[in-house]
Amino acid sequence: MKKVALSIAALLVAGISFGQVRYGVVGGLNLSSITTKEKGESSETADLLAGVRAGITADLHLVNEFYIGTGLLFAGKGSNAKGSDKTKLTLSYLQVPVNFMYKPQLGSGHLVLGAGPYIAYGLKGKYKIDDGEVKGKLNAFKDEAGDGKLKRLDAGLGVVAGYELKSNLYVGIHSDLGLVNIADKKDFKIRNTSFGVSVGYKF
Repeated sequence: MKKVALSIAALLVAGISFGQVRYGVVGGLNLSSITTKEKGESSETADLLAGVRAGITADLHLVNEFYIGTGLLFAGKGSNAKGSDKTKLTLSYLQVPVNFMYKPQLGSGHLVLGAGPYIAYGLKGKYKIDDGEVKGKLNAFKDEAGDGKLKRLDAGLGVVAGYELKSNLYVGIHSDLGLVNIADKKDFKIRNTSFGVSVGYKF
């Protein structure tokens, strides 16, 4: 996480030196879920959980219509259990995307298409359990979560698409596909997935 942050900082410093960085703010709805697979069993995807994705962005101009888009985002993720089980998992991440973006002019504004890796660090995680017999809350990043204990570090592939208006407003959609197994136990595989819509402003 530190190496990624330092690399991004170096890119931004280089961009600032040439006046090629454009900053912004963004926020919106994030719909997330987790896919769980126990050894020897088929995988299962939980129901969606609504959260928030917001933060600051920075677009570093490379050449012509190509950019690197990065920033520092708060991303709410997690899931709702299926069926009658009311267990809910809420996760809060500090996320750094590195998207390679193509921004051609379209009308009076610019189309935005991008994809690239992201890395995220879990700030907080909580299981809220209510299965009819047991009620309680467990820290998802500590041993008290048992087989559901999660690692704080996550990483994957992000995709963004949107439109920048002439007025500097931005509207778009995003999707994050977790590629890292965040389960702490060896016999389990757990991955994050999320998608949503965002609005923002470019300075």
